[in-house]
This record gives sequence, structure tokens and C-alpha cells, in this order.
Amino acid sequence: MNAGRSNRALPQRSPVMRWQRGLWLFLVPSFGLMALVLLWPLAYAAYLSTFDYYLGSKEMRFVGLANYVQLLSEARLWQSLWTTIIIALGSVGVEFALGFILAFALYRLTFSARVFMILLFLPHIITPVVATLFLKWILTSNWGLIDATLMTFNIGPPDWLGNPYWAKVCVILADAWIFTPFVMLVLYAALQALDQAQIEAASIDGADSWRLIRHIILPSLVPVIVFTVSVRLMDVFRFFDAVYVLTGGGPGTATETVTMYTYQLGFQLLQVGKASALGIITLIIVATIIATFSHILQRGYRRSA
Repeated sequence: MNAGRSNRALPQRSPVMRWQRGLWLFLVPSFGLMALVLLWPLAYAAYLSTFDYYLGSKEMRFVGLANYVQLLSEARLWQSLWTTIIIALGSVGVEFALGFILAFALYRLTFSARVFMILLFLPHIITPVVATLFLKWILTSNWGLIDATLMTFNIGPPDWLGNPYWAKVCVILADAWIFTPFVMLVLYAALQALDQAQIEAASIDGADSWRLIRHIILPSLVPVIVFTVSVRLMDVFRFFDAVYVLTGGGPGTATETVTMYTYQLGFQLLQVGKASALGIITLIIVATIIATFSHILQRGYRRSA
């Protein structure tokens, strides 16, 4: 009798709960693929980072955290990290500023917005390596398109790719030229989803375009801005192809990013253990920067709301 009462006292699962529970089965293939292509390589890299291991060698000597300690004590790591931060902040800043201006201009257009959007998106369609080769031809000293044009007007151009300062500027502008269309497209899509009634009410109250952008549009776009900037920061921190083609990390190590340094350790010096440790360090740094940036923006958004 008591058993019957206890069975009746148990909560009955509704059909909706059973249906939602069954949805987890659909996540198994995606999680399995993610574990195979992301989690397993990450775990294996963390494992290799604790060994003194050269590619092709049969000997693996366990060294614990020695690779991390050695890397963190190297001036080259901090120089490449500082170079990466400069390139990341410069390129993402330019991309966001230009992307938002172009997106807002398209948003205000009353005709042919799609045509202009397609034309502005063309640089992102080109493969980054091909686009960088094109830019390298333009920036080549003496006979490049820019130098040839400036020399026509008796203007002495700088050594775009041979001067450390201008090499960084060229890398930043190359990345901005390729990925600004992506930022523009994401922000333009977000602008289409804004509450038009709120914007119209502010316009009726006398708010100009600057006040609309500052007090209504930008606060409403904070989640999209966090997503876009986070994606671009992650991309720039693994920035390799454009730097490799455009400057090769030079002149000297002026444009050597963390990814370039990792490539040289792993595939030129064959120090796989040390390269794996540098990859883990880079992952931690990028995660910290993105988490801090997201926290600052979200806190500012909550204050302005």
C-alpha cells in the first residue's frame, strides 16, 4: 500500500519534457565531431607541451612546465606578442570604424543598397593569400603601383615593406581591406533588426544622427559588437597567411606575430613541444582578452540601459 502511494507521489514527466530530453540526442553527432576536430587536438597539444620533443625524433623527454617557463622568459615571445596586439587592435579598430560607417550608410540608403553591399563585399570573397599577393605587388618598392604613381609626381615613397613602421601599417591595412566587408555585413544585418519606432520617436524629439548613433543604435548593437569584435580578435591572433605572404615576419622580426613564431618553432626548428606550449599560452591570452573586452562592453551596456 505504501509502495503504491509512493509511486503515485512521483512526478510524472510531461510529453514536452520527454520531447525536449530527446533533442539532446541530436547534439551527439555535433559534439562528437567537435571533440574529434577541436578537443582532441587541444588535449594532445597540451600533452606535447610538457615534453621536450622534436618532430621526427623517437625520443620524448618529459619536462613538465619547463617549455612554458622558457618561453615566458624569452624576449622574442613578448616582442611577437606585442606586435600581435598592435596589429590586432589596429586592424580590428579600422575594420569596426569603417565597417560601421559603411553599414550605417547602407542602412540610410533608400535605393540600390544591395548593389553597393555586393560591391563592397567583393574584397572578402577573394582568398586572403591571393588578395595579399595583389597588395604585395601594389606595395613593392620602386616598380609597384603606388611607388610608380608617386614617382610620376616626383614624390619619393617610403619603403613600404622594408621599413619596420610602414610594414606594420601595411599589414594592418591589408587585414582591414580584406575583413572590413565581413564586419560591415554583420553590422548591417543587425541594423535591419533595430526597433524603428524608437528611432522615429527620437528623431521626432529632435535627435540628430550623432545622438541616434550614440544613445540608441550603438547601445542596441552591443551584443553584435561583442560577437563581431571577438571573432575578429580571434582571427587576428592566428593571423598568418597575410603576414607570411606580405612580409614573412620582417623586416627582421618587425611584423612577426605569435602565430609566425609558433610556425617557426614547430615547422622550421621542429621544436614541437615548445611550439605546443606557445599555442596553449596564446589560447589563454586570447581567451583573457576577449573575456575582458566582453565584460567591459556588457557592463557599459547595462549602465547605459
